[in-house]
Amino acid sequence: MRSFPLTATHLTRARAAALLRPRRVRMRLTLLYGGLFVLSGAVLLTITYLLVASSTGGPVLVSGYQESSESGEPPRHSRLIGDGRPASADQLTEGLRQQAARTHEEMMSRLLFESAIALAVTAVIAIWLGWLVAGRVLHPLRSMTTAIQQITARNVHERLAVDGPRDELKDLADTVDGLLGRLETALDSHRRFVANAAHELRTPLTMEHALLEESLIDGAPTVESFRSNFQRLLAISKQQGRLLESLLFLATSERGLEQPEPLELAHLADEIVRTFRPAAERRGLRLVADVEPAALHGDPALVERLLANLLDNAIDYNRPDGQVEITIGARSGRAFVRVANTGPQVPADQVDRLFNPFQRMRRNADDGHHGLGLSIVRSIATAHDAELTAQDRPDGGLVVQVTFPAQRKLTGAATRAMTRKADESK
Repeated sequence: MRSFPLTATHLTRARAAALLRPRRVRMRLTLLYGGLFVLSGAVLLTITYLLVASSTGGPVLVSGYQESSESGEPPRHSRLIGDGRPASADQLTEGLRQQAARTHEEMMSRLLFESAIALAVTAVIAIWLGWLVAGRVLHPLRSMTTAIQQITARNVHERLAVDGPRDELKDLADTVDGLLGRLETALDSHRRFVANAAHELRTPLTMEHALLEESLIDGAPTVESFRSNFQRLLAISKQQGRLLESLLFLATSERGLEQPEPLELAHLADEIVRTFRPAAERRGLRLVADVEPAALHGDPALVERLLANLLDNAIDYNRPDGQVEITIGARSGRAFVRVANTGPQVPADQVDRLFNPFQRMRRNADDGHHGLGLSIVRSIATAHDAELTAQDRPDGGLVVQVTFPAQRKLTGAATRAMTRKADESK
């Protein structure tokens, strides 16, 4: 394809066009109103001019003309030609017709001139009225712009609250108010998240400081005391590492999917179940898995983390000799995962709260959990446009189900790639 480089002349013309182009909406509307009026007036005057020009007048009637009498006197109402001889009827008619044509031509010229003057005057008036009308129309927008510019993170609770009829400006103001409401909710959630994260990080730092201070002020330290303190410091460091990893994973999952790929949920579930089965057996829990083929589009690492967090939460918050059930399958072309446990009683009004960051049923700083497991599950589900539901069980425990969107039609290459991955996993 042939390309034409931009010359200095082209750039100069582009800059000139940009400078001549009005940047204010009010000026654009004024020019639009004035241009439409001038165009409509010009069309109307053109039509009027053509209609008047097409009416060339009727025939010239000559009355009272008589032939010469017997005495030889010229007839009444006759005219003389240039040499003094009386004009005939045809000559008189032709003269009157030419005079009528000249009068018509003068009248049309005068009509065109006066119409142009009238159009120019009314165009100026129309532009002035258009300027006033545009300012009147844009006044609510200027008011909303001023109010929005004054809203910051400190007064994000304020709203435009525009009154008036339900029109486009009212809809725009309501849309901005809704956006401000969602922004306020996000900022409040961010503040709570930062405060909770700071609290969770401050607790192990305080414990580390206490252990180090204890080693320094100990007058007769021994190898065993140092070993004990170091073991506790190592455990606290691991907890901090898990917390930071969870925070990073939470931020990554909330960013959304960059390149979703086809994957088989059943294969991921089989690996996760094998990983968590020893932990369940050590706690005396039965891990029941009902896994069927279920294909979806998503991020394998995020989906694997979702399954791991659901099982880890179901195993950790359980009762002795309890049970954990995981069900994988597909309904109506939509893959789903369902995890249920027989843990302690969960109040119905507290179920949704568990999916917020740093929220858990029991507060224990030494259990290695920071209340981020289910919040990560919700973020991963949101990133996959999946439906997340949770409900308490009458006999205790929680049932969490994630239903993924319907799988898009796979191409032949994608199908072969997914089959190859499934064979490799086996």
